[in-house]
Amino acid sequence: MSYSAHFACLAGCPNVAIPLPEPIYRCPSCGGLLDVKHDIEALRERSGEAWRVLFDERMRGGQWPLGSGVWGKHEWIAPELPLDHVVSMDEGRSSLLRAEAYGSSIGLRDLRLKLCGNSHTGSFKDLGMTVLVSMVKHAIHEGQRVAAIGCASTGDTSAALAAYGAAAQIPVVVLLPRGKISTAQLVQPIAAGARVLALDTDFDGCMKIMAELAQDGVLYLANSMNALRIEGQKTVVIEICQQLGWQVPDWLVLPSGNLGNGYAMYAGFRMMKELGLVDRLPRLALAQAENANPLYRAMVAGAKTVEAVTAKPTAASAIQIGNPVSAPRALRALEAMDGVVEQASEQQLADAAARADRTGLYVCPHTAVALAATEKLRAKDIIKEDEQVVVISTANGLKFTEFKVRYHEDQLAEVDAGFANKPLELAADYATVRKAIEKMATD
Repeated sequence: MSYSAHFACLAGCPNVAIPLPEPIYRCPSCGGLLDVKHDIEALRERSGEAWRVLFDERMRGGQWPLGSGVWGKHEWIAPELPLDHVVSMDEGRSSLLRAEAYGSSIGLRDLRLKLCGNSHTGSFKDLGMTVLVSMVKHAIHEGQRVAAIGCASTGDTSAALAAYGAAAQIPVVVLLPRGKISTAQLVQPIAAGARVLALDTDFDGCMKIMAELAQDGVLYLANSMNALRIEGQKTVVIEICQQLGWQVPDWLVLPSGNLGNGYAMYAGFRMMKELGLVDRLPRLALAQAENANPLYRAMVAGAKTVEAVTAKPTAASAIQIGNPVSAPRALRALEAMDGVVEQASEQQLADAAARADRTGLYVCPHTAVALAATEKLRAKDIIKEDEQVVVISTANGLKFTEFKVRYHEDQLAEVDAGFANKPLELAADYATVRKAIEKMATD
């Protein structure tokens, strides 16, 4: 069977059909965002049941690279990309963890975490970056000149791009806000050999310069303005449905900064429904840090567009974005999925992380934003007790050990660490140790 896909205008401008290898990020007619449009009629030649069987077979052990959680859906992602141009690090296939203890503590019978942080570089960004870097490798093979791939980042995007760029032996340039990301996030692109430029600004300032560099053709843009990223990221919801026996959860909750990932979730569910793999969409909840909440403000105001704000510092640094590029995409996803937007203060996200950790989860601060939002939506009875909820855990908590340490040392700004658990320093004496242990039983 022959399948195809191309860039089209998200807003629907006619006669916009651009090959995927082209270095283009906005519609040439209206200047708006692009989308990847697939030949759905061709894909319908295979039944929904046949697609389910194919995807399940590949997940159980497809030959490289079809065993990847992304490339196992090759026909739905970049169907014309030759498999020998794929740059894969076996991304995806992450756990869907049933968080029984934490879910019970907030009044939910079935709460699950999709652990995207178990991917190669420790975040969900791998899912989109494998597609983007593979397409650049293909473009270079076809004769395009690409001096380097670049991104603005608050950490995880740069880690993924640097790793995949290194694997493909394509130079990478990263713009980071100086002093605003964790040490673990900073060292990843450095270790992978990327050229890291730490700028005296925030993410929005880095993104403005990166967009100009891409517009001038200096770099190939790897941020989520590039619709190729969404093609890989949408596979996470296909994988979730696979893990649920091709059932759809009632709610999908995810932390949101630049707002591309919410649309990626919608894109995945839309394709599954159009092609007969599922019969409905879940409801979508996008969670923002209160210190960087332009989408939340727009929804509260009933606005049709998202106005930029100046993002304030937040422990959830990867979503500290005041001018989200993909806001128009997120609004479409919310409308199609009967969605809601919730926010979390620094106190709420820090406490949600601490409570979740007490049940063995060890979540990153961004996942904590989503958990805090889930708690608030459950308390308002928007999410019902018997509804199945899947929270997208976007990064590995081990990347944010500094956040954990500062919480338990009660050193986080805007946070009273009520769940802090400091080590008890004692003399090396049996009686003293035994007394302390016995006291634990009565505390």
